[in-house]
Amino acid sequence: QVQLVESGGGLVQPGGSLRLSCAASGSILSHYVMGWYRRAPGKERELVASVSSGGSTNYADSVKGRFTISRDIAKNTLYLQMNSLKPEDTAVYYCNVRSSVTAFTTWGQGTQVTVSS
Repeated sequence: QVQLVESGGGLVQPGGSLRLSCAASGSILSHYVMGWYRRAPGKERELVASVSSGGSTNYADSVKGRFTISRDIAKNTLYLQMNSLKPEDTAVYYCNVRSSVTAFTTWGQGTQVTVSS
């Protein structure tokens, strides 16, 4: 059983930075993909970025060049460094772990990111 706890959200001015963390308890298996999703008010949840166990990363076009996803395998922790934040980045950000070979997936509780002056 994998449980995820996000932290690091908050209020930041446009152009600012935040780093989100997602601490995973339980075994993160080799075929797991870890990622960050977000849901903005009135919109569907969307993929922000993901990283495979092999280190391959994938980003939404809207965040490429501004956000960086990384993972510390020893600490079982996923990060999302967010720079040059824009008001349209305002959303609840969710950590996700899913298997690439089974139907397993699990979500964190979410952390609010608000970009406003």
